[in-house]
Amino acid sequence: MPDLLTPLEAGSLHLNNRILMAPLTRCRADEGHVPSDIMVTHYAQRATSGLLIAEATMVMEGCSAFWKEPGIYNDAQVTAWKCITDAVHQAGGKIVLQLWHGGRACHPDLNNGVVPVAPSAIAISNEMVYTPKGKQNYTLPRSLATSEIASIVQGFATAAHHAQKAGFDGVEVHGANGYLIDQFLRSGSNQRTDAYGGSLENRARFLFEVLDAVCAVWGSQYVGLRLSPLNSFNDMQDDDPVGLTCYLAQRLNAYQLAYVHLMRADGYARQEGDVLTPMRQHYQGTLIANMSYTPEEAQFAVQTGIVDAIAFGTAYIANPDLVERIRRGATLNL
Repeated sequence: MPDLLTPLEAGSLHLNNRILMAPLTRCRADEGHVPSDIMVTHYAQRATSGLLIAEATMVMEGCSAFWKEPGIYNDAQVTAWKCITDAVHQAGGKIVLQLWHGGRACHPDLNNGVVPVAPSAIAISNEMVYTPKGKQNYTLPRSLATSEIASIVQGFATAAHHAQKAGFDGVEVHGANGYLIDQFLRSGSNQRTDAYGGSLENRARFLFEVLDAVCAVWGSQYVGLRLSPLNSFNDMQDDDPVGLTCYLAQRLNAYQLAYVHLMRADGYARQEGDVLTPMRQHYQGTLIANMSYTPEEAQFAVQTGIVDAIAFGTAYIANPDLVERIRRGATLNL
């Protein structure tokens, strides 16, 4: 049986091991969302990971949900990302870029006063956002007109082209954590009555249009997808997260993606349930799991076939040499 140190073929990506780095937004770009030199060091230091999944990256201008997160929509950003991918490749690693739109998690103070967009005009409640003016409440988003959605899908496609120019090995579509794609998927944030709301098929329409557009650029074997049907971050919930998981798993089989990257639990403990088991039952491709795994639990999950690989997030912040520490059974920095 494979273990964490066994190589993995994820679509057309050959990974040296099954210890992946989850996307970790560090807010280290400049005010123009151009990646900085410290980001070159950050990623190169962690290049022994089987796959580095770069942080949430703006696919188009005006969709910032953090302060100083990176973008991939102009030439300066592409050039800066190329420095990062070159450094990772020189260190023997592989890196994919997470393509992302913040949706209602964006804030006017981060986007020159632009009102955020969402599937429905429902604000994030009981949480706050960091801005240059300090922590603030989220604002009421504007519901996207049906006619506007195609332009955002095109934004993902253009970003996918830019990721190729920047030298990435593939891309991951961010469909998790309460950002725009996830907002369309889940019933708590999507109350539309057009072709993008209501049924599971309609709520998933935007996701699959984005996947179609991105796969047309890269080929599906170089495209991953991150999902979090249970996670309530950004005030998210769904009436039937297991049903949503099963539906997506079955639809995704036709895409032959490089992988599906699933957050197995709700870090905010608002919704309980098991989405990992139904995903593994219904999805036939490479499955990566994430969220609060210890090395020991991760080893068991891979050895028993529960998943094909584990993406570590927090553990990689203070342990850039995580692969070697797991190899030696060494203590992790906390």
